[in-house]
This record gives sequence, C-alpha cells and structure tokens, in this order.
Amino acid sequence: MKNKALKRLIYGLSLLVAFLPSFSFASNFSKKDTVIAPTYKIRTIVVDPGHGVRPSGSYGNFSAGAKGSYSYERNVTLAIALKLRTEIEKQLSDVKVVLTRSTEEDVAWQKRADIANENKGDLFISLHCNSLADRYVREVVGHKHHKPIYHTVEVPNRSGKGVLILVYGFHRSKEEEKAINENLVEGDLEMNTAPDPNDPAAMILINEYKRKYRKQSIHLAELLINEFTTDGRQIEGIREQGVLVLCHSAMPAVLVETGYINNPDEEAYLNSESGQNEIVASIVSAIKNYKSEVETASP
Repeated sequence: MKNKALKRLIYGLSLLVAFLPSFSFASNFSKKDTVIAPTYKIRTIVVDPGHGVRPSGSYGNFSAGAKGSYSYERNVTLAIALKLRTEIEKQLSDVKVVLTRSTEEDVAWQKRADIANENKGDLFISLHCNSLADRYVREVVGHKHHKPIYHTVEVPNRSGKGVLILVYGFHRSKEEEKAINENLVEGDLEMNTAPDPNDPAAMILINEYKRKYRKQSIHLAELLINEFTTDGRQIEGIREQGVLVLCHSAMPAVLVETGYINNPDEEAYLNSESGQNEIVASIVSAIKNYKSEVETASP
C-alpha cells in the first residue's frame, strides 16, 4: 500500500480496535468511544430543517412534508432550527452551527448531506415532524336481503404522539462508505487518492469509521431520548431507517421526529414558543453531554 498517511491511520486504529466493546440494540452503549483523534473537539454542528418549498411553489424531495390542521412541517422545523442555532452558539461558544437551509426554500436531500460534508461537520441533526396516514374504516350504510351493505371510508388518524429518533441502517452501507471515502481524501492533505476498495487495509479504515459513526449516532440518539423523557415527552424510541441524508453524511447523524403534527395537541405544542423552546433545550442538553463525553475521552 503506497499511501503513507493512510497507513498511519490504519496502524493507529488497529491498536484500538481490540479494546472497543461490541454492541447491539439490546445492549448498553459505552459512554466513551476511544477511537477519537487526539485533542478531538466538537467544532461544527450541522442542523437540517426538514422539507421546504421550491421557488416555483412546487415541493421537492417527492414530499411536501407533513401538515396539521393549520401548520406545515417545513415551517415548524425551520423555526426550531433557527432557535436551536441561537441556543447552541449561546451555550457553546466554541461551536459553529451550519444550517442546511435558513429560508422556506427547499434543499435537495443530497445537497443537505453535501453541505454537512463540505463544512466538515462533527454532528448532523435533522429536524422533522411526524404524521400518521389516514385509516380506512368499513361502515354499514344499509341492508339488502337482511345482509349489511358496507362502505369503506377514509378517516384521519390523529392518535400519534411523542418523539422518535432515527439512525441510518446498514442496508445503505455502500453509500456511507462512499461519503466517508470522499471525506477522508479531502480531510488529509497527504491523501491525494481515494482508498482503494480492493485494498483490505483501506477497507479496514473505512469500516472502522463506519463503526465509530454508527456507535456515536446511536449514543447521541440515546442521550436525546433521555433528555426528552426528563422533559416529560412521550417517547417512541430509536429506529433504524435508510434515510439518505443520514447515511450520506460522513459523521455521527440522527433524525429527530419532534412530534406528530396531525395530532391537534401535538400540533399546538410544536407551534408554540414554549414547546419549541423545550425541544431546543432537550437537544442542546444532549449535545452538551455528548460533547463533554467525546472530548473527555480524547487523550
């Protein structure tokens, strides 16, 4: 293998791999990840307000986002994101916050990940609102020959409530490998060629970054759940999904479904100043805990 910078990275990581605990969704995740570069600091957090509207008035990304009786996901996520940026920069003066959008205008999914990678983000947090699809109910509308006649009607399902955190799934691992590969090359001045996917040593490096980012993503998700629980929010848990913006962002990444906008009570909460402030406070507290842990773990 010709690349000296890549060899040094692989050698250092190989010494640490043996000390890393294995994990599963059923286990408790380690509070510290030892595979962190010396003097590692959280410098940049990318906040992604989900959805948006195209300049023409049409909606991008195949979806306009969820909507309630009077509000839209794209507006709620942007309002929370702007508050979140202000609060992070206020409480963590050494951290820069990058928004994937700061207006109502939509940004394509891949562009959101590109923004995160171009800014060398240390964390990626995507904000969304959840919604349940309508239910189909059969109703008796009459009788014929003493037998009931049924009609199927569509009725809104407003029963959803609570916070859900998503992390990316393994089934999009090749896309994540590509993003990490590209960032490794850009992040090291000595590394002028991409790691060879046919080189076992190169793939050890790529896979170790994948493992580290996934573990850190799940741990950040757990910290977020803990904070939302403390604040009295109902919790739906942590789920694995093949979300493009998460697996294409070469860093620890989570998607926060802040609540169900088609539930009237949740919609009122998501649109209120107090509700948005509580959501922001929970996220900031989780980030501070995460930042403290990973920076303490750094030699």
